[in-house]
Amino acid sequence: MYCARCGASNDNQSLYCQKCGTPLQRPGQQLGYGEGTTTAGVPEYAGFWKRFLASFIDGILMLIVLLPLYILFLVDPRPMYFLIFYPLAFLLPWLYYAAMESSARQATLGKMALGIVVTDTSGRRISFARATGRYWGRLLSGLILYIGYIMIAFTERKQGLHDIMAECLVVVKK
Repeated sequence: MYCARCGASNDNQSLYCQKCGTPLQRPGQQLGYGEGTTTAGVPEYAGFWKRFLASFIDGILMLIVLLPLYILFLVDPRPMYFLIFYPLAFLLPWLYYAAMESSARQATLGKMALGIVVTDTSGRRISFARATGRYWGRLLSGLILYIGYIMIAFTERKQGLHDIMAECLVVVKK
């Protein structure tokens, strides 16, 4: 299927143009974003500050979970605690973000609190593999002086570098 706006070729199952985001709605077809769409059928993208606050909430939750382990390691720095703390500090956030964003809820607890969800560019739920790629792409977004995150404020579909790499959108679910 070709986009009427930019002419880009798209997958026949896509609801939106992969290049410009224009709806590819066929007669009688419902768009995949449900209530979180504007009157034109385009999703309402979650902006920078809403996403920042959701990330802050998730960071507090990760701190609550990992802080007791960190304190245990500081108080008694045995190699056994080292072998427990660092793998957990590495794996728990990844599993939390990837499992929650690829679940039926399509959101972490912070995103749920703010009413936003993660979808692919066609409005469908993302896979665990895509959620994993999006999570690790966040490292790159942060490593380049947070420019990958700052991009959210300036891109048309409010995508950070990690969203673009994983072909994801963060949209408002009303």
